[in-house]
Amino acid sequence: MSQKLFRNLRLVNSEFTGSEAKRAFIVEAGLITWMGSQNQIPKKLKPKKEFDLKNNLVFPSFIECHTHTVFAGSRAQEFEMRNQGVSYLEIAERGGGILSTVQATRATSAKSLTALTQKRVNNFLAQGVSTLEIKSGYGLDLKNEIKVLQVIKNLKGPRIISTFLGAHAKPAEFKTHEDYLQYLVTTVLPVVKKKKLSDRVDIFIENKFFEKSASQKYLEAAKKLGFAVTIHANQLSFSEGADLALELSAHSADHVIHLNENHIKAFAKSKTVAVLLPAADLYMRCAYPSARKLIDAGATVALATDFNPGSCPTQDLALVGLLARLEMKMSLPEVFKAYTSGAAQALGVSDAEGQLLVGKSANFISTAAELNDFFYSAGSTPKHQLFIRGNEIKSTIIARD
Repeated sequence: MSQKLFRNLRLVNSEFTGSEAKRAFIVEAGLITWMGSQNQIPKKLKPKKEFDLKNNLVFPSFIECHTHTVFAGSRAQEFEMRNQGVSYLEIAERGGGILSTVQATRATSAKSLTALTQKRVNNFLAQGVSTLEIKSGYGLDLKNEIKVLQVIKNLKGPRIISTFLGAHAKPAEFKTHEDYLQYLVTTVLPVVKKKKLSDRVDIFIENKFFEKSASQKYLEAAKKLGFAVTIHANQLSFSEGADLALELSAHSADHVIHLNENHIKAFAKSKTVAVLLPAADLYMRCAYPSARKLIDAGATVALATDFNPGSCPTQDLALVGLLARLEMKMSLPEVFKAYTSGAAQALGVSDAEGQLLVGKSANFISTAAELNDFFYSAGSTPKHQLFIRGNEIKSTIIARD
């Protein structure tokens, strides 16, 4: 295996509170195999290629751990409806919301969906995202959920982690939520597993969507089939989704706007990550999650866009971090950790990603900018180079305004 040497860099520490100059590391087969001072590079190492990073700042690349990137159609009209006082649930009851996107996605070919989605993936890549989670959930039947998952599998660029979100909403062809969940367990999940299209299952637990008791049976069945679990939890109400995530030791509970003190203490004792989605809260005019209380209690938090066509139609990581700082009182180092190691833990990949350490993937950003330049200007990413497994992704270089 050929070795690559990266030298003359300022390596950011794991707490994002400082950097060490004149550092270097060796990458082999996509993994970091040695790190240290550049004047201590072992002489026995003979890298095939060297990168002089010219005293650039180097830190782990971003991990986007909650998106709904595969969809067709637009729900721009719903934004105006919500601004005029129509609630999210009212829009859904009128046939809008998730089910309107389902209709458009079902009517769109896999080829067209792939072309649409790849452009969106490239936008994440351009912001320094090396690992991207994408959920299904706009098919809601065997044929179309498989179609969406196969689209996800064929995307290029970052590492893609697919999550099966067939339990996003009840499609019109089923009378009850329980009947639909049973259909997913008996008909859809076995095919997803057999085709190796996803090893993660998500569910939207909320009033008038999926209730806790039926969701628990569904998730326990999914776990028996070998799926890891994550939950859309406590976004619009105290829906008990967070309680179930903690009971089942889910990888993450996402949204978690409605939490009490007992929830916060439980998250602090748990390995379940609280994934915070402040851009969605902005669009939905919700309260923001209790980030400060969660972090101070010792809970692990992650940040993500929640990019989707309805409740959060933005891919802007800078906006997410800016809202985390302004509205959730997170410090800049906490934002970086939430978008790297926190997000890696939420996706169950922290053994390989989220930090720059020997034995982990060489996924990193190199920039002449400073940390303070990130998560500061909405819609703008400092000029940078993204490396995934030690390979430069040239198309991700973006200039600030």
